[in-house]
Amino acid sequence: MDNFKLGEPLQKSANNSGSQVWNFVSSPGLHPMKVTINMNKGGTAPGLIFVAPYTAYGENMIGQTGALIMDQAGNPIWFRPLNSRYIQNSDFRVQSYKDKPVLTMWQGTISGTQSANPNLPAGDPEPGAYFQIINQNYKIIKKLTAQKGYTADVHEFTITNRNTALFTAVKQVPADLTLYGGPADGYFDDYSIQEVDLETGKLLFFWNVLAHVDPADSMIPASSAANSNNIWDCFHVNSVEEGPNNTLLISMRNMWAIYNIDKKTGNIIWQLGGKQSDFTFGPKATFSWQHDARYRPGKRISLFDDGCCASTSSPPESKAHGLILKLDFQNMTANVDRAYYHDPMLYVPSQGNLQKLSNGNQLVGWGQEPYVSEFANAGNTERNPSLNFLYDMQFPNQNLSYRAFKNKWRGVPLYPPSIAVETFREDAVIVYASWNGSTETVAWQVLAGLNPDRLSVVVDSIPRTGFETDIYVNSDRPYFQVNALNSCGHVIGTSRIVHL
Repeated sequence: MDNFKLGEPLQKSANNSGSQVWNFVSSPGLHPMKVTINMNKGGTAPGLIFVAPYTAYGENMIGQTGALIMDQAGNPIWFRPLNSRYIQNSDFRVQSYKDKPVLTMWQGTISGTQSANPNLPAGDPEPGAYFQIINQNYKIIKKLTAQKGYTADVHEFTITNRNTALFTAVKQVPADLTLYGGPADGYFDDYSIQEVDLETGKLLFFWNVLAHVDPADSMIPASSAANSNNIWDCFHVNSVEEGPNNTLLISMRNMWAIYNIDKKTGNIIWQLGGKQSDFTFGPKATFSWQHDARYRPGKRISLFDDGCCASTSSPPESKAHGLILKLDFQNMTANVDRAYYHDPMLYVPSQGNLQKLSNGNQLVGWGQEPYVSEFANAGNTERNPSLNFLYDMQFPNQNLSYRAFKNKWRGVPLYPPSIAVETFREDAVIVYASWNGSTETVAWQVLAGLNPDRLSVVVDSIPRTGFETDIYVNSDRPYFQVNALNSCGHVIGTSRIVHL
């Protein structure tokens, strides 16, 4: 250590420590998980990685739950921890609200993460959940709950180009399930699609599944209700997206089906997959337990095909993969256009998503398996999964994120940078500098002085390294402060003054 030079950063790389959790001297309340980068080839899309780590009940949560932005090397950029591992975020990503970039997410408790015997079907939101919108200063500017007695659901919250919110919500509806082989004193887990004006809170659109889809078509037997307080999760809506001509594309995992509905009438225009599919499938085009159905140009649909494990009564149908299907509406057929398999192959019991990136690449969040991967657009095959496989991030242990995204983001915190100072020897200290969420900080300036009113620069500019930069400073002065510098060398933030 004696060989370090004035202002030399001591920060280690993201994957150097044996610990699986980040600990920061200047930000002692933040303990995000550390990730491992298994692969990082050229040609990846620009942007930061957005995940919301949590884990299942009975698993060892590594670090804190919350919302986490990382760079591609795995270094945290912004982390907002939650005060209990039994509270989670989901669907954490960048969207646009009133033509400005914002962060959006769901927050609440996911059933099955807090008890071995949950009161609701696994994956349901517990009452009290809500959505939130956060601006570039990391200030919450909107909180939103579901209406008509439904609970805001973990799966989807989208801001439309009309500045309305389109989201999923769920409610337990009492029903005699004996017709389906379930209990007489049972409940349907009834999902709804709701659209709300974000300014007024007015409910603009409401569509509930039970009124339009036959529960008998479910791939989950009604007898499964016995495992969740007699509630039958027959539908399990997990994505909704606006389409052309006032339509909605809705994925229902437990129906193994994707529905295109007329938003005006509420009628189902066509169904892709499931027991009542309007399409026949070509080789490798079938899917099951799917997530994240999205419109793609050229009469294509993308989805994440879990193909596995949501029902213990059936074996894995296929290995999980991102899937893009080409739909032929004249012949009503669906064929594989692209596929994205992990190397090595993964069986994914739940969750997951497939995102088109700015350069045409595809990002896959592997849901219940602790990986995030990026592929060149052309994709790969089950026989050759290494083809076009460009990037792979792995979470520690069984940490997971419902979805994962790569987005461009500019974060400008209004709170100041953080500083801590430790004595290294009589005439030297280590200054720790960080600024949670700042994407514009590229360097640090260190000031010191004999009293807090007369500080002078002792380290003019030292490059930012990772989330927290450790700076060796030859100084026996007792007062210290750091300035954050942008790429032009301008001061964009000033920490408090600390006394050693």
